[in-house]
Amino acid sequence: MEGNKDEAIKCLSIAQKYKDAGNFPSARKFCQKSINLFSTPEAAKLLGSIEAAEASGSSSSSAGAGPSTSNGNAQASSSSTETHPSASGAKHRSTGSANGTAGGMGGEKREFTAEQLKVVKRVKACKVTEYYEILSVKKDCEEAEIKKAYRKLALALHPDKNGAPGADEAFKMVSKAFQVLSDSQKRAIYDQSGSDPESRSGGLPSRGPGFSTSPFGGDGEMSPEDLFNMFFGGGGMAMNSGFGGGPFGGGPVFTTSFGPGGFRTTRMRTNMGGAQAQQQGEGAQGRSLLMQLLPLILLIAFSFLSAIPDMFSTSIPDPRYSFSPSTRFNAERQTSGLGIKYHVNEHEFKNHRQIAADIAGGTHRRGSALSRFEGQVEQVYTNTLYGDCQRAVDRRQRRRDAEVGLFGVGTDWEKVKAIEAEKIDSCEELKRLGVLKS
Repeated sequence: MEGNKDEAIKCLSIAQKYKDAGNFPSARKFCQKSINLFSTPEAAKLLGSIEAAEASGSSSSSAGAGPSTSNGNAQASSSSTETHPSASGAKHRSTGSANGTAGGMGGEKREFTAEQLKVVKRVKACKVTEYYEILSVKKDCEEAEIKKAYRKLALALHPDKNGAPGADEAFKMVSKAFQVLSDSQKRAIYDQSGSDPESRSGGLPSRGPGFSTSPFGGDGEMSPEDLFNMFFGGGGMAMNSGFGGGPFGGGPVFTTSFGPGGFRTTRMRTNMGGAQAQQQGEGAQGRSLLMQLLPLILLIAFSFLSAIPDMFSTSIPDPRYSFSPSTRFNAERQTSGLGIKYHVNEHEFKNHRQIAADIAGGTHRRGSALSRFEGQVEQVYTNTLYGDCQRAVDRRQRRRDAEVGLFGVGTDWEKVKAIEAEKIDSCEELKRLGVLKS
């Protein structure tokens, strides 16, 4: 795809450097990667020259004329195919090669089954950015299906379990596919562009050299071994790592990444055992659960705090009243301020602890419970009258406008004056109380 052309050219440049340095296995590896990303005639030509150089180097090594050939490579080139019976069928001991793809690092001989080789070939037959095809999942699959597919393929392709040629490359392709499809943002970008979301042309904003978004949160590139270790809990499988320790031991881990920042090699040491990783995982789960429950806890706390004043409050509710007499509101009273008549229940009013004390005193003291109560009565009464007055004035104005018409042609002005002179009871009452000016 055009989106991978820059990465393909970069891989080709690295392959040329390795070829010039005499490191033909690495040169062939990056040249093949360039072809997988974006096939060019230059890459095909370079791959042919690398293979020719490798062939000539192998022949000279077998003749004893290559003093610079490493002991590991010599042993690998002299090994032969052996057949061993097993429960699953015939296992094949692969012929060692110079780059050790049939086993661990340094040409170490590894066993593999025909089924394992089949899985490796299927994965490597996919393009490096065909992530759904690599994991054998549908484009609309759920995240659980992606995790299930990765779990199955990672266990089948891990170089410590699978010594087939190309198993390490297939393992890296599966890890890359999982990193992209397990991240909702990267997956959305990949679905739109069809290219690597972490490449400069993939759609994600650049985060600086050597940095990309990790599918498990946080920044920084994650090697296939780190991803495998994190996914399976770390240190859970007692195997000798083909990557120099990794998640299965305490030795150093070497990771190589090729992303927006170019070619980068990182060396780190992992000493985390399975029990420690499990404890950290449980702690992370507890923190996640607490963060989910935090809004509910805060809501309950605020509700409790707002209810505290009511729990310890000694205030007594005011007695009920009405502006019209009834069997319930059988006692008429009049406010001391505006002289508004209102009706209360005599028994309830006289037995109100605070108001009864003010009535017994015989005076309306400012700030007393009776004074505050009657102030509320006057406010409610005047607010009700004011609302009625405003509505009546609006109705009267609409009647006048309708009578006058658009230009006042043929208007009965006597009728208009009569409408304007109409009295509104609520407004008159407000004027009488001195609330509304004439």
